[in-house]
Amino acid sequence: MLKNLAGSAIAGALGGFNAHASNIVSAIFIATGQDPAQNIESSHCITMMEAINNGKDLHVSVTMPSIEVGTVGGGTQLASQSACLNLLGVKGSNKDSPGANSRLLATIVAGSVLAGELSLMSAIAAGQLVKSHMKYNRSSKDMSKVAC
Repeated sequence: MLKNLAGSAIAGALGGFNAHASNIVSAIFIATGQDPAQNIESSHCITMMEAINNGKDLHVSVTMPSIEVGTVGGGTQLASQSACLNLLGVKGSNKDSPGANSRLLATIVAGSVLAGELSLMSAIAAGQLVKSHMKYNRSSKDMSKVAC
């Protein structure tokens, strides 16, 4: 909660309090031929984590009120992006229920953000985030020994 609420407030976040929703939104948008400029509105996200069942379980949710996606036209027609939409089962228009494919794609985006938020918060809680960044850092210089 501190990372998502206080950390985002200190960083001057606009549009939500989350760990890294925009990273996931951007990746899915590029993979599915969405307009990457819509990442701004589409990444508005509030991630909540609440202990339930007397602290035995954790309820995690994301609220994303403005995911802007489409499944026809523009970049969705590019070969790789079209294949990705097809893989997700949302390519093109839904003849029986107009807009259904876009709604499903928005749900997939939100579900992916939820998974990413849970993953990052787990890494932070377990103390693994900084360790993994240091271990897999591509810099050959040991930044821990550099004077500020």
